[in-house]
Amino acid sequence: MGERRRYASSTDVARLAGVSQSAVSRTYTEGRSVSPQTRAKVLAAAGQLGYRPSLIPRIMLTHRSYLVAIVVGGMYNPFYAAVLEQFAVKLPEIGFQPLLVHVDSGDSLDDALPRLASYRVDAVVSALAIRSARSAGQLAQLAIPVIAFNTSFRNAWVSSVSADNERAGRVIADLFFNRGGSRFGFIAGARSSTASEARLKGYRAGLRSLGILDVEVARADFRYEDGAAAAAELYRDGVGPDAIFCANDLIALGAMDTLRHRLGRRVPDDVLVAGFDDIPAASWVAYELTTFVQDSIGMVAEAVALLLAATASALPFGGRRVVLPSRLVERDSTTRSPAAHLEAPTRDAGQPA
Repeated sequence: MGERRRYASSTDVARLAGVSQSAVSRTYTEGRSVSPQTRAKVLAAAGQLGYRPSLIPRIMLTHRSYLVAIVVGGMYNPFYAAVLEQFAVKLPEIGFQPLLVHVDSGDSLDDALPRLASYRVDAVVSALAIRSARSAGQLAQLAIPVIAFNTSFRNAWVSSVSADNERAGRVIADLFFNRGGSRFGFIAGARSSTASEARLKGYRAGLRSLGILDVEVARADFRYEDGAAAAAELYRDGVGPDAIFCANDLIALGAMDTLRHRLGRRVPDDVLVAGFDDIPAASWVAYELTTFVQDSIGMVAEAVALLLAATASALPFGGRRVVLPSRLVERDSTTRSPAAHLEAPTRDAGQPA
């Protein structure tokens, strides 16, 4: 087995170039003075040796790494994949490098806490929420800016960028009612999901304003398979909702397939279905799902703006909350008219169409 490769050091470059080590350091330090001749010698020697300056000395000297931890999980969800890609593009544009930190959770960054404490990062950003005030407090102990999506927990170091989840719930309640819905269901994510609970809260409030108090709730795990199972649970006694709001699009797609292929319900004639996120599959002809656009581009832009302001401040710059509107996109899954629903033929529960 060959010897492990030894990386060239600044001392090696200085020796080959015939200059001092400090001259090598000045060449690679923005704003430091070095003559054109010395710079040319250093760069030529560095190229010959394959030398790349290490960030470690700069971190030790300035206490800045220009690394931002991006906490990701639930990558089965196209929304998170889109957010990750946008952060990976935007952060280098403002002088930061992303450091990917993966967690198993699809809704919370709490599990990343032990690893975040060991990294020399300048900030943390995440499309995942913070599960509790205790976790937010532990993140604050890192004494670096933290920006999380759709979280209600904030403090001197922790800020939030959110979709207007409650308003979306109210909007879909009105839409369902105006489309002839009379029995209402909600397929929620985990109870720890701030976004899911806010969507349910708005949905309940919207229906309550219309004089409707009963909402049947099933739980899922933001995945297609869980949405399919939760839809079956809603119809366990043969009679289920005729309007179902789902906490995200993957849940909604799974619910639609169960309704149509296992339970013999027609969407939207028998059951109205809506989701949240507007992932690409929502517009596929097989689904044509009514959903809300969770503005990932806008949310990333707001997170980056908070990051710049926070890292430029000498004091803690947390506690901010930015809320962006969620835009309704109505497609075929809710386009029936109230009259069409009333005229639809009835059949025994559970019998195929």
